[in-house]
Amino acid sequence: MLFARRAQLLVGLVRMGKPAQRFDDLPQRVRNETEIVLGQRKLLQRLVPGLIHAAIFWGFLVLFPTIVIAMIAVVDRDATLPWLGHQGAFALLVDIFAVLVLAGVIGAVLIRKVQRPARFEGSHLGEADLILAMIAGIVTTLLLWHASRIGLGLNEWPAGWSPVSDALSGLFGESSATEALERVFVWAHVLIILTFLAYLPHSKHLHIATAAVNVFFTRTRARGRLEPLRFDGPEDELRFGAGTVADLTWKQTLDTFSCTECGRCQDVCPAWTTGKELSPKLLIMALRDQVFEDGPPLLRGAEGFEAQPLVPGAVTDNVVWDCVTCGACVRECPVSIEHVDHIVDLRRHLVMMEARFPAEAEPMLRDVERAGNPWGRAQTERADWAEQLGVRVLEPGDPAPEVLYWVGCAASFDERARTAAESTAKLLKAAGVDFAILGPRESCTGDPARRMGNEYLFQAHAEQNVSTLNESGVTKIVASCPHCFNTLGNEYPDFGGDYEVVHHTELLADLVREGRLRPNGSKEGITYHDSCYLARHNNVLEGPRELVEAVGQPIEMERSGKRTFCCGAGGAHMWMEERAGLINEERAREAAETGAETLAVACPFCTVMLDDGVRANGADMRVADVSTLLAESLDEQQQ
Repeated sequence: MLFARRAQLLVGLVRMGKPAQRFDDLPQRVRNETEIVLGQRKLLQRLVPGLIHAAIFWGFLVLFPTIVIAMIAVVDRDATLPWLGHQGAFALLVDIFAVLVLAGVIGAVLIRKVQRPARFEGSHLGEADLILAMIAGIVTTLLLWHASRIGLGLNEWPAGWSPVSDALSGLFGESSATEALERVFVWAHVLIILTFLAYLPHSKHLHIATAAVNVFFTRTRARGRLEPLRFDGPEDELRFGAGTVADLTWKQTLDTFSCTECGRCQDVCPAWTTGKELSPKLLIMALRDQVFEDGPPLLRGAEGFEAQPLVPGAVTDNVVWDCVTCGACVRECPVSIEHVDHIVDLRRHLVMMEARFPAEAEPMLRDVERAGNPWGRAQTERADWAEQLGVRVLEPGDPAPEVLYWVGCAASFDERARTAAESTAKLLKAAGVDFAILGPRESCTGDPARRMGNEYLFQAHAEQNVSTLNESGVTKIVASCPHCFNTLGNEYPDFGGDYEVVHHTELLADLVREGRLRPNGSKEGITYHDSCYLARHNNVLEGPRELVEAVGQPIEMERSGKRTFCCGAGGAHMWMEERAGLINEERAREAAETGAETLAVACPFCTVMLDDGVRANGADMRVADVSTLLAESLDEQQQ
């Protein structure tokens, strides 16, 4: 009854959430259930803790029928499940997995009480201890119950098939005391299970019931894509981000119920790592607390009740603005919580409904709206860098090129980032690629405005750029900026812009493989920094590394690939001041520790941020885009 009443409330709170489209792509959702839930893939990213959790999880899957068997035995000592209760093979599996669950519990206790990793800071460790004690109690009473039945000769299965229970049966004889103990053990086993069941929906282990559902409904499209807000629907369905619990989507509410408080997201968060207030774990926990506080009266329709604002009611403004949208938290989360979407929705409400955001970001938003780029420069200057290189500027009515080079605002207007655009153009010309740029007709993709929370401004630019690209007949786009690459390829399809979008490192790697570009290798040590919006959000890993290997000797940083560490520019932080430790300096230190002479990048934001970080650290290291390194290494015939 306690479980049912709580479950009814939880279902009601989820159903109260705003709509979210999560019923498409059934095959991928089934794969996620198989790999992430049953296979424990994301938990096993950290092998030892992953194996501990997997042992407990898989153990309970195997042991589930024993719960039914025990409940039958409570009523009738001599009854069991037909067929299964008599199988020696099943009895063997029960013994094996009961021991594995106990080993998992012991391992979990050792990690929490002896190792004490920092990722558990802020978690409800007392609740975890209670849950682990109950799990240990469940499997211990199960083994002792089976042992007492063997001692009494009541076992329906061959005793030799359950070696652990059979060994423990030596503790018991065929006496009235054993008969009483058999009843004690089975009742204790069932009562602990019922207590666990009643306590479960009130505890952090609620994820046992919700995690599989949450994984099933996780996004199946590109990780770097944000769900668009729709401003053209009925007024009662309009949504402007998340201001109160009533504004959360049903998936976001389900996210809060599914948090395991494992702290894996916190452990990899660049903001938390550098001493800032944001912890993705504590954010979700705080939202969950707010849901449980404001949700029930909203669900009842309590007269005169007003939900508290999520900011600062659940989390502070600093927490919301610390995020660099790198996605490390989402990748690590074993139950597929979408932390970045929560944060962006909080920003959307603050920006669009309250005009509340960091003051230093105001010029960026104003310049994107007024000038079409965050630098506030005239659009007529966009193609100035390309004139001396003879790059074709695509005019209205011109035939579309084989490839449109989307230069991006940074490469158009920032001196340090411009070198990559010049190098890319030279390389494309050297390889004989038919390409052109839009020049003044190219406008900011809207990425910084969107990640800042100004969805209106983003959509205005998205619609304008899609119109320009469609009118130009463009089908294939190469972009140097990972943020432009992500927006063009993953977010513009929501607004009618379907193009083949590749990053410049992918195209250049293809040209090297085809022999159209012939670099000369060197013995220079080069460490490559993976951009979050390339590696983690879009799985672009091999192209940049092929180029680095073609021009020098690659040296990997400890945090690389999909586990890269952010440069600190994402989430519009290119235009915001950092508090506490600087993310770019932390990353630059890691690069310098490799001993490499050059830090290779594939993103104009990373170029600027890491160049600043290297200078701040006083390191003797060059920061350069891989396209620049490739252009410098071409044999003399191609230069």
